[in-house]
Amino acid sequence: MTERMITYGEAIREATAQEMARDDSVFVYGLGVDDPKGIFGTTLDLHKEFGADRNFDTPLSEDAMTGVGIGAALAGMRPIHVHQRMDFLLLCMNQLVNLAAKSNYMFSGAMPVPIVQRAVIGRSWGQGAQHSQSFHSYFMHVPGVKVFAPTTPHDVKGALVTAIRDNNPVIFMEHRMLHNTLGVVPEELYTVPFGKARILGEGEDITIVGISHAAVDSVRAKHHLAEIDISAEVIDPVSLLPLDIDTIVTSVEKTKRLLVVDVGWLNCGATSEIITQVFERLQGRCDFQAKRMGFAQSSCPTTKPLESAFFPSGKTIAQAAYELVNGSGANVWVPHAEEATEVAEFRGPF
Repeated sequence: MTERMITYGEAIREATAQEMARDDSVFVYGLGVDDPKGIFGTTLDLHKEFGADRNFDTPLSEDAMTGVGIGAALAGMRPIHVHQRMDFLLLCMNQLVNLAAKSNYMFSGAMPVPIVQRAVIGRSWGQGAQHSQSFHSYFMHVPGVKVFAPTTPHDVKGALVTAIRDNNPVIFMEHRMLHNTLGVVPEELYTVPFGKARILGEGEDITIVGISHAAVDSVRAKHHLAEIDISAEVIDPVSLLPLDIDTIVTSVEKTKRLLVVDVGWLNCGATSEIITQVFERLQGRCDFQAKRMGFAQSSCPTTKPLESAFFPSGKTIAQAAYELVNGSGANVWVPHAEEATEVAEFRGPF
């Protein structure tokens, strides 16, 4: 039997539609969710299938519309609030951190807030400083919130089902370079759990943890490294809060080297948290080397050449892993690598 292949965006759309059909309390709202493009196809024609009261566009009022979702969740609904860019979550921080995240705690478990905040991140055609930011580490800091960052079409469908059914606010991070990637996805409903990482490729010499699209580039790096006989184990955390540190620790115990690659800045970020937790687990029983990669401490540039230098790639990840394995004094090695297809072909609109 041939396995079914669909895109990451189609997997999101399928999970959403199946949950909306299963549960009348699920609805989707946000800027552009009912437009002809359907946010990379993820909400395409849901308003035709389920009606305009369950999939509807909103005004440019992210703070107010987050309040609408929180109120609906408190009243027993399960809203999915879609943000074309994660940058817009900055307009909702008080609602999310002081209301959504804390209500259930403050009322002794009697006031769950089951709201999903879908937030798109990532590079594109030069969207610049205010439209290319990733704020997952902000929410990893907040009790009462959960954070998903699935990478594969299979995981994004199961993770979204899990997020919709969870009784806590969930930040659901999607990289715009992933929406057109293909993968095997079962048609039936299934879940992917919080707090369980996925090993995308086994290896012996170095552990590479890639967050979101960085996991795709880490797999590319693994292939580059294999050409020079370096065996890399690639791990996709999938869930950032809660975080499956056990899988990462087990890998680092084997490889003795850890490279963590993020789609965000390094200071006080997810890379720091992962390396720190690994150190706390392994100190005194296993010596290991570690390095992290992510954005430079700068706003994202607008021009394509500078943007390409700003973001880690399969090529630069492979080079960093090579230096970690061979030492900083090793001969310079530059893998032959073309620009990633999804980066070269991306045209928007979002």
